[in-house]
Amino acid sequence: MDNTTTDQPVTYESDEAHAGGHHGSTPAAWTAVVIVLAGFTLGAIAMVMGPNWLLFWISVGIAVAGGLVGKVMQLLGFGAKSSDHS
Repeated sequence: MDNTTTDQPVTYESDEAHAGGHHGSTPAAWTAVVIVLAGFTLGAIAMVMGPNWLLFWISVGIAVAGGLVGKVMQLLGFGAKSSDHS
């Protein structure tokens, strides 16, 4: 038989356990993820359609641009602050 009881409290990880309390939930991170995801999706469609190499390389550029956009947004203050752990 199971020895657990319903009287035991359920505990969850707190937000403070993650890096800075954000865990990547910033406008910069979400924007970068959406752009990179769009690039990967377009690249997958390009591979299924033939392959269509022009569309594939355009999607690679979109994915790289997503990373750059996320970094620029972080530097503009829309992302998590980078810590100086050295």
